[in-house]
Amino acid sequence: MSAGTPFRFLDQDLLLLPQKAIYWQQQNALIATDVHFGKVGHFRKAGIAIPRNMEQQDLSMLSDLIYEYQPETVYFLGDLFHSDMNNDWDWFVLWRSQFPKLQIVLIKGNHDIISDSHYIKLGIVLHKELLVGPFLMLHHPLTNPEEKAEGYVLCGHIHPGVSLVGRGRQSVTLPCFAFGKHQAILPSFGSFTGKVAIVSRKTDHVFGVLKDKVIAL
Repeated sequence: MSAGTPFRFLDQDLLLLPQKAIYWQQQNALIATDVHFGKVGHFRKAGIAIPRNMEQQDLSMLSDLIYEYQPETVYFLGDLFHSDMNNDWDWFVLWRSQFPKLQIVLIKGNHDIISDSHYIKLGIVLHKELLVGPFLMLHHPLTNPEEKAEGYVLCGHIHPGVSLVGRGRQSVTLPCFAFGKHQAILPSFGSFTGKVAIVSRKTDHVFGVLKDKVIAL
């Protein structure tokens, strides 16, 4: 597995991973957002040809992180499953059965429309928001990023990216972790998602995600 980038923040030790997740040492927890399982099945159901193995690769990557870091808890910050029930749910159920002792917490996002009972049956704990230590876990970013919430916000939803321009004016947009004054927006974990370039301030901590490492920008 590729090494992450340590980031000491609010007296917490975070490891920013190139798999677009965070390992939180004090809580022995993994944090990820916008996995969008079921998105491949959703498009295939609509007659759009999408390689099925994209989703299985995301599940495999998540499994690798769990085997490596042995977390007690995985926090998903919303949009765990992309749509209503489809054939990809069976893959997710099978994946969940491999980690029966793992606590999974889902902060429900706008795409999480599957009945709560299906998640509860899999032993997944559901919240609209959750305060853990100094962090308030949400799905949507704060409407007013200047307004302080109950805790420092960890969220997703917008699939953040940072644009870099080379000497020859060629540009690339990398997924990124963006730590602002009152909230951090995490990159989308799912491989079948886009990214939106965000505007950051000089006081923000922004980390670009490359294939095998995370770099401070």
